[in-house]
Amino acid sequence: MDKRKMITKRPRMDNLGRGPITNGPMQTRPLVALLDGRDCSIEMPILKDVATVAFCDAQSTSEIHEKVLNEAVGALMWHTIILTKEDLEKFKTLRIIVRIGSGVDNIDVKAAGELGIAVCNVPGYGVEEVADTTLCLILNLYRRTYWLANMVREGKKFTGPEQVREAAQGCARIRGDTLGIVGLGRIGSAVALRAKAFGFNVIFYDPYLPDGIEKSLGLTRVYTLQDLLFQSDCVSLHCTLNEHNHHLINEFTIKQMRPGAFLVNTARGGLVDDDALAAALKQGRIRAAALDVHENEPYNVFQGEQRPLKDAPNLLCTPHAAFYSDASCTELREMAASEIRRAIMGRIPDCLRNCVNKEYFPSGGVAVGYPVMGHKMDNSVKREIHEGGYLSPSESIAMAFKVGAAAAAAEGMNGGYYAAAAAAAAAAAAAGGGAGGGGGAGGGGGAPGGGPPALPPPVQQAHSTTPHEVPPPRPEPPLPPHSLPLSSGPDPSNHHAQKPESSEVH
Repeated sequence: MDKRKMITKRPRMDNLGRGPITNGPMQTRPLVALLDGRDCSIEMPILKDVATVAFCDAQSTSEIHEKVLNEAVGALMWHTIILTKEDLEKFKTLRIIVRIGSGVDNIDVKAAGELGIAVCNVPGYGVEEVADTTLCLILNLYRRTYWLANMVREGKKFTGPEQVREAAQGCARIRGDTLGIVGLGRIGSAVALRAKAFGFNVIFYDPYLPDGIEKSLGLTRVYTLQDLLFQSDCVSLHCTLNEHNHHLINEFTIKQMRPGAFLVNTARGGLVDDDALAAALKQGRIRAAALDVHENEPYNVFQGEQRPLKDAPNLLCTPHAAFYSDASCTELREMAASEIRRAIMGRIPDCLRNCVNKEYFPSGGVAVGYPVMGHKMDNSVKREIHEGGYLSPSESIAMAFKVGAAAAAAEGMNGGYYAAAAAAAAAAAAAGGGAGGGGGAGGGGGAPGGGPPALPPPVQQAHSTTPHEVPPPRPEPPLPPHSLPLSSGPDPSNHHAQKPESSEVH
């Protein structure tokens, strides 16, 4: 049987939960879940040797399986689910969320960082597809191809130039018109270069770019949004969505646009106030508009009572598909899975390429296996990932002694000290090397007054030797199943070679 078909026919998460738990303390692989999808065929080849991959196919957080909430270390998600702080607190062991896409406005990234959960995106995918779609929409607005094609499909007859003139009323010449781009990131730059080839005079507004970038691209820069709206015959949005630019295009800013201008949005639906846009289209202040994104998705523009754009004329809508092609979707999912792999094999957040909430993290990097809060720690179940497999707390501390990193191994993500881990470390040191580990002649001893015991000293002092003796080497702990030494093959973090990435939201 075709392996690909076997992969895509994996059982649903609710069926997996009925059998034995496959990610318990006796297992070595962490659980990675696709929250709002079913197809893991591209992710599994990248993660199969370091994680167990499953899917939930959830449409909201209430549909996420309890097994995922309790055991998942990593999560992959599209844009269907919204994760608030309350939702994030339900995940007991989650350490990383990778948004399969660029926008992270459906995740509370600050709350995730404070909980020790890294949030990553994939900003470098689909640049060509979104830029091409944007130009396609602009050309449709200028040349009215979509509306003319519908007239032919509906059986309208054009018997002379008068009928053609009537049907094509509103078509405009492109050369010499001014295209205003809001946000000159990857996609905005790609749109600008394509638009110049059609004869557009391109201007842009982006307060975050350094001076001089316009000279390298041969563009004209304006320094206020008002200037861009006033000068542009067509406005194209390519900026992120945040608390500062929600409804960037509203009743007030529409009045600053040229009468009869075009509007295109392939960035984020929340940038446009639908009520204000509908009124402007009906009044003719905006000649035509094209939207690939909508404020509430999935969104049906033309059905339902609370749809301000339902009766708006000269409106072209597509279902948030500007990013899609077979090649871009494969590239996107490979990049997302590779970020999860880096998190499992490395140290969060330092090992990640596109972590968007690093500034909200507790101080220092975070090993995947350590919890955020002390009350969530269960030493009998939680295990640290090391060299591709799990180590129990005592094994982890002993391994840390060998590399001189005892302090880092005994601290959690929030810098808190775990007494149980330290006690296990002391016992391991005593069993392996004499009196040094348990408070003897060469050891660190316990903390007075019943407090947490002090960290055992480095391995050089953990053996009962004279100052001139060299301590005997410690035997290597056995590797757990499914784990391989890091030196036995290529760097697992480079499992799939990737193209250089940069940042833009889509």
